[in-house]
Amino acid sequence: MDAPSAAGLGGADPQLQRFIEVETQKQRFQQLVHQMTELCWEKCMDKPGPKLDSRAETCFVNCVERFIDTSQFILNRLEQTQKSKSAFSESLSD
Repeated sequence: MDAPSAAGLGGADPQLQRFIEVETQKQRFQQLVHQMTELCWEKCMDKPGPKLDSRAETCFVNCVERFIDTSQFILNRLEQTQKSKSAFSESLSD
């Protein structure tokens, strides 16, 4: 169930709504980890073996760090956009 569905519960138990929000966040996090793992695996693993060589290990570290940096940048940008839209809407209603 996604966040709009949880919000659509309206008069439902607040504890249930909170549970659904938490579970939705967990699901999104798991999807993000899966996406990051798949992306970095394709980028960094030439041929699987019993151990990671130093090149693959460095590639994975860099890939994960860039993925996190990019995700954080996008979230911050979306937040800024949302705030500016809110401020613009408020200035129109004044």
